[in-house]
Amino acid sequence: MNIYAGLDVSLKETAVCVVDAEGNVLLERKVLSEPDAIATALQPYMAALRHVGVEASSLGGWLQAELAARGFEAVMIEAWHTHVSLATMRNKTDRNDARGIAHLMRLGWFKVVHVKSQEAQQLRMLLGCRKMVVHKLIDVENEIRGTLRAFGLKVGSISRGRFAARVMTLSEKADALIQELMRGLLAVRGTLLVEHQRMHRLVVKATLADPVCRRLMTVPGVGPIAALSFRTGVDDPQRFKRSRTVGAHFGMTPRRYQSGEVDYTGRISKCGDREVRQALYDAAGSLLRRCRKTCALRTWGLRIMKRSGIKKATIAVSRKLAVILHRMWIDGTEFRWSEDKPSAPAITSP
Repeated sequence: MNIYAGLDVSLKETAVCVVDAEGNVLLERKVLSEPDAIATALQPYMAALRHVGVEASSLGGWLQAELAARGFEAVMIEAWHTHVSLATMRNKTDRNDARGIAHLMRLGWFKVVHVKSQEAQQLRMLLGCRKMVVHKLIDVENEIRGTLRAFGLKVGSISRGRFAARVMTLSEKADALIQELMRGLLAVRGTLLVEHQRMHRLVVKATLADPVCRRLMTVPGVGPIAALSFRTGVDDPQRFKRSRTVGAHFGMTPRRYQSGEVDYTGRISKCGDREVRQALYDAAGSLLRRCRKTCALRTWGLRIMKRSGIKKATIAVSRKLAVILHRMWIDGTEFRWSEDKPSAPAITSP
């Protein structure tokens, strides 16, 4: 007899539900959100246990890996698909969610999520922390500008290196309280600026140490952030059977709605990894606006821009960039600037 289990994971406790092939509930219990506690609850059913469903979450990946290491057939399931499937339940509780996940495992109505490697997760944390520091740095600078503007003191357009001197010069025209506030905010800004530079160096170092990222950066417009974001977002290129599906995976294909006589194509779906989508969009914008060397990809994008505008052209180029980067990764080739020019040998690891 086959048995299936569902886990509704929260920070402190996890609701566990075990059902048989007929849908009869064999176990419902709450345990600590620790691998040992969950494994102890599932241990009596391990011989017949086929799938243990873990909803994708901040703790889900860790628990799925730990349960798999203990011999359980644990799978990570897509959170949005699970949410839609369980939305018909009148009462939402952890117990009902765990029971619903168990039934989804029994019926096979679930989508398996790719669990990234440990290296990819660490590099992704590096990119996330760097982005957070950049946002806080901008917030502090905007707060300084807004505080001085209230007294008619305008910082204006100025480089980041001369920002502090400009603020101190303007604050001398204000009273002592404003001067003290500016010194404090500039001290915070200085610390954030130092840490941002340090994290950016870590990103560049990780990118240069990876032969795949170095190969991806041969594409015009693709820098360390875009290359490392794509590298960590895809993680395993073999999980995509066709390169053209990568753009759809990261939400850069148009959505379609068709019902009866209504049939229209809307904006892009924006599903998948938002950080990778943003990195590809920035790389495409850099290719169209800053690159001066002619290549087939830029020429194609400029034709779209002339016909449909810069935004649609950037989306189209970013979608094609995803396809090109994935194919370069699979084939081990560098970017071709023209059709008649052969690609250079692939970069090998030192």
